[in-house]
Amino acid sequence: MPSDRETRERRRQAIREILLHEEPVEQQQDLVNRLRDRGFSATQSNVSRDLRDIGAVRAQGQYMIPSWTQSEDSPFRKVVPFIRKMNAAGPHQLLVVTDPGAGPLVAQAIEDGQWADLVGTVSGHSSVLILTDNFFFQKLVYQRIRYYLGIDWMGEVEEEREAEAAAEGEEEGEEEGAEE
Repeated sequence: MPSDRETRERRRQAIREILLHEEPVEQQQDLVNRLRDRGFSATQSNVSRDLRDIGAVRAQGQYMIPSWTQSEDSPFRKVVPFIRKMNAAGPHQLLVVTDPGAGPLVAQAIEDGQWADLVGTVSGHSSVLILTDNFFFQKLVYQRIRYYLGIDWMGEVEEEREAEAAAEGEEEGEEEGAEE
């Protein structure tokens, strides 16, 4: 019997395949139904977390996987260890705080990646200001950086995962009690 982690990874791979190779998905419930057709047990909340964790975005009324989630050779991957935090800085900008002295290196990696949704970067000694044209692009860049940093990087997401693990533990305890 596959573990929960294996099941989750297989479900996420199925979501990737659906989003990359099938008709557009406009609603999460549609994705739940397509997963059920493939033999996966899924809820809307499972699908929502899976979409977030695989880096999927909703654009033009449908869910899609941006091309940058498929790239293993991004220059940005090399500078991820130097990033400490990231915050929105107004409606069109992000501030990335880096280790001391790493701001120019991180900015250069972003520029070398030629991210189409950027206007540019401004580097400081220990930070990078990322400029975008509008809120939509700001959100895409934010999601891209979160993807590269790994979902555990964000404290709020770690708390969500801990809550999910606790809920799963409670469910397992209830199932064990029901079996006895």
